[in-house]
Amino acid sequence: MRRVICLIAAAAWLPLAAQAQDYKVQEGNKVDPKTFAGWQTWRALACERCHGPNQEGAVGPSLVDSLKNLSKQDFNQTILKGRIEKGMPNFDGSKQVTDNLDGLYAFLKGRSDGAIKTGRLQKIE
Repeated sequence: MRRVICLIAAAAWLPLAAQAQDYKVQEGNKVDPKTFAGWQTWRALACERCHGPNQEGAVGPSLVDSLKNLSKQDFNQTILKGRIEKGMPNFDGSKQVTDNLDGLYAFLKGRSDGAIKTGRLQKIE
């Protein structure tokens, strides 16, 4: 019984990414198809213009830092509704974004967690 309590207590201290990952990554640059589609969406929309080529910020904030604390629900709302007053457009009408929202989150969360390295990605075969 004591061992079970210790395991439960230890799990509470693990980062959320370690408890339930939204992505799969191998060797730092091979990712599951959903995450790959999210990366392609990132590139197609040229998000690096504001958030930097490595998601570490430029005119817009560092997403590597932001996704350490931003919930998936808040991320989705930010992408879909935007933060117009801060220069972040809304993407609610973009089929590419709405179809790949989970993948975009997975890609950026993987970058934030340090699991996905910078540069070109490949699909896990």
